[in-house]
Amino acid sequence: MRILGIDPGLQIAGFGVVEVDGPHLHYVASGTIKTTHMVRGDLPARLKVLFDGVREVVQRYQPDMASVEIVFTNVNPQATLLLGQARGACITALVSSDLTVAEYTALQMKKAVAGYGKAGKAEVQQMVMRLLKLPALPGKDAADALGLAITHAHAGRSTAILAAATALKPNASASYKAGRHY
Repeated sequence: MRILGIDPGLQIAGFGVVEVDGPHLHYVASGTIKTTHMVRGDLPARLKVLFDGVREVVQRYQPDMASVEIVFTNVNPQATLLLGQARGACITALVSSDLTVAEYTALQMKKAVAGYGKAGKAEVQQMVMRLLKLPALPGKDAADALGLAITHAHAGRSTAILAAATALKPNASASYKAGRHY
């Protein structure tokens, strides 16, 4: 199974592709999609670069699924909105490529990769390098994206085990706000 991790950003979005072979993880590729060369005020063009870049990565590396970092509100609401739009462009590119998308917080990714939810960027880079047996440190954005792919590889196995152990009966249904039934 091949997993694509995306660390969304309006200026630099990281991507990382990991191959999962049972309990083993293998590095496939990583890098960044940059809009830093573009005019700052041209948001639609920057979002298109992100969308097209993610689509190109999907076409080139043919992942089976993807994982994306969840964005939280930070001090600057305008920056949060812009980051949310960049994230939306990335997710739309993934979904339009028929990929299942999992979402993880930075805290979840850091906990899964470094063992500590408040690990710094350098610690994440070091652990990603070790886990994937890379010859050198990946860039910060690429390391976060690889970390998201690694997180999903670990979480996916756990989720599959839990799903098998607690499978819903055929007559079971879920309800949403006491009105809609699925």
